[in-house]
Amino acid sequence: MNLLNAIININNQKTLTVKDFYKSRNRVNNMGEALELFIYDAFAGTLDNTNAQQVNEIYSRTFSYLGNQNNPPDAIIKNGDALEIKKIESKGSSLALNSSYPKHKLYSSSPMITKACKNCEQWIEKDIIYSVGVVNDNQIKSLAFVYGEDYAASPEIYERIKNTIKTGIESIADVEFGETNELGRVNRVDPLGITYLRIRGMWGIENPFTVFKYIKEAPFFAIINSEKYYTFPLNSRNIVENCNGIRIKSCKIKNPDNPALTKDAVLITFREK
Repeated sequence: MNLLNAIININNQKTLTVKDFYKSRNRVNNMGEALELFIYDAFAGTLDNTNAQQVNEIYSRTFSYLGNQNNPPDAIIKNGDALEIKKIESKGSSLALNSSYPKHKLYSSSPMITKACKNCEQWIEKDIIYSVGVVNDNQIKSLAFVYGEDYAASPEIYERIKNTIKTGIESIADVEFGETNELGRVNRVDPLGITYLRIRGMWGIENPFTVFKYIKEAPFFAIINSEKYYTFPLNSRNIVENCNGIRIKSCKIKNPDNPALTKDAVLITFREK
């Protein structure tokens, strides 16, 4: 399974009502979780399957990892890409990434991922897809798929800022610092030495509807750099390029590390029926 398969599956759905469907499977507590399950089903090809046991079996064949809300990513396709899924309230809302900065790619060496994620298969780096949906009144109103390398800067850009702040914090005199993956941890704040202070970064990024507005405003779209697009199987490309309701065109996108440069990319808009 890959992103093109997921786009085809979503394009072929008659309706994108999510909460009622997932309540029928007893699998959802909130709309963010409903969107997450919808994306999983789009990649697994189980959008119309109401048999929970069958769905779980297909998931186990489709994904090598299904994660949690506290550590990226949300999922990894077996021998394929990683997924990060975000629900927003409107096309103007930013994405809250909390303590994890935007991912250009996903690396197995990252301290932010879990041991289970690192060991789910043999891997060093993964392309990561940001799946961002606007969900209101049980309906997916808009949905965007973009690859991290087309959306976020390289890790050293974020690490430089993070490390500069961390070094500055740790240079404060007369404060006892402890080991942490966060920006800082101050130990023994009080006279008893029993209170500590965690200093965390709270990252955020503008959503793809805003970032790629210069290309085209569309409620349902995917942007894939050309190099990545032509790694997809020919069969998947042939189907998506000839599917009713899907439009594909070449475009130029800004390089996240240097906006003066552009990258060749493919814009896919879907559900244009």
